Amino acid sequence: MSELGNAAPRTPFDLSVYLVTDTAKCGGPDGVVETVRESVAAGVTLVQLRDPHLRTPEFVALGRRLVAALAGTGVPLLINDRIELVSAIGAQGAHIGQADLPVAQARELLGNKAILGLSAASTAELSAARAAGLDSIDYIGVGALRTTVTKPETKPVGLAQVEQLASISPWPVCAIGGVQAEDVPALAAAGCQGVAVVSAICGQPDVTHAAKRLAAAWQQARSQAC
Repeated sequence: MSELGNAAPRTPFDLSVYLVTDTAKCGGPDGVVETVRESVAAGVTLVQLRDPHLRTPEFVALGRRLVAALAGTGVPLLINDRIELVSAIGAQGAHIGQADLPVAQARELLGNKAILGLSAASTAELSAARAAGLDSIDYIGVGALRTTVTKPETKPVGLAQVEQLASISPWPVCAIGGVQAEDVPALAAAGCQGVAVVSAICGQPDVTHAAKRLAAAWQQARSQAC
């Protein structure tokens, strides 16, 4: 569990098993809601709503359904990219990429209590994030670990780069991009505080089993590291 020492305490979050949704893989909005419900019950610790194609009214409606589904679980909902919709949805924060809003602007829009994550794939991108101030973001998503159909345009960085960035990041790091349960031991050993997945859960024939595998793999890897 991570709660950084900010002037205004952030919403607590746990990167261990981080689900990033894919509406198409889940079979539509209803499938997203059911996938989130099942996976959180099976051990997912953080959820990000991602759908670059959904129109704003439908995106907000889906986000609100996820907020309702997560109520009482202690699992926060983050919004991918669409910072301006976080408040309307009632989410606990957002995740941005390198091509989205600048970190300082995103933090200003979100306020001090919201969680803000940033994608970074190089030491230069990590240095730029540092320049915005350690208090501006809360975690780094590093990837893609390997080529993925979810974001085929993203160049894979590989395990060595994930380990390098985790070793110098002042923030918790999670790996994303083609991550499977079999990757968890190596990623935990590389210094990651969690794994973010899309296809490893979304669209799986047994979502509960898929999420439990990831959660069990993470718990085992962390216990062995202690």
